[in-house]
Amino acid sequence: MNNITYIATEKLLPNPHQPRHQFKSEEMLSLANSIKENGILQPLLIRRMNNSDYCEIIAGERRLRGAILAGVQKVPCIEVECDSEKSAVISILENVQREDLSFFEEAAAIGQLTTVFGMSQQDVAKYLGKSQSALSNKLRLLKLPVDVRYFIEKEGLTERHARALLQIESEKDIWRVLNVIKERSLNVAQTEAYINSLYSKPKKPKRETKAIYKDLRIFVNTVNRAIKTMQESGIDAISDKTETDEYIEFRVKIPKIGQAEPKLKLLDAKHA
Repeated sequence: MNNITYIATEKLLPNPHQPRHQFKSEEMLSLANSIKENGILQPLLIRRMNNSDYCEIIAGERRLRGAILAGVQKVPCIEVECDSEKSAVISILENVQREDLSFFEEAAAIGQLTTVFGMSQQDVAKYLGKSQSALSNKLRLLKLPVDVRYFIEKEGLTERHARALLQIESEKDIWRVLNVIKERSLNVAQTEAYINSLYSKPKKPKRETKAIYKDLRIFVNTVNRAIKTMQESGIDAISDKTETDEYIEFRVKIPKIGQAEPKLKLLDAKHA
């Protein structure tokens, strides 16, 4: 087991790959008060910088900030031997597993592991105890523009709000929706319904469909009456109607005068 050594706070440098960018004042003051009362319960994890007096923090920057606020001069540390790349990976993994990391910070950290350090999503998912689908959903959040992400965090919107915005292609439309969310204080369900109303295809009014069907019946009845009129006049007109989902087809056969004589009713002899 590595020994715990106490190192002066001014000799500790933050990890450049630290995924956490937000340190809330209220939480840091609470941590500082806790350190004043109980000390630092968990040592910081550090690595020596080129055999110098300075050390890089692998894990524990939040505790260091709390200690400085509490006026502590030296903090307990455990020194490990590793290169900068391994230090970065450990720092990111340690921070991602903490619940108080924002969802955008978590997404950016996972993105670093896969793009900068070449870890597969499968390996990252295994280390973090997450499914690959959950990991993919996190990474999709990085498709949102940086200023949009900042606005979402500033307004205290949720990860589900952010995911709902992913279906909007235009950045201009994203800001339009964000302003509506802010003005109307929309929850997630209301936000999703609003976005769907903007991008769903409008349905044709039912009365228009009824009018079309009514017109079709008029046309069909007109054809049927014409055929019936010919038949009543003694013309052997034959009709055959075929109807599908796409069309109505009429086939009408009308014999030529030379090939068939009209069937005329015989007049009563006394009227001849």
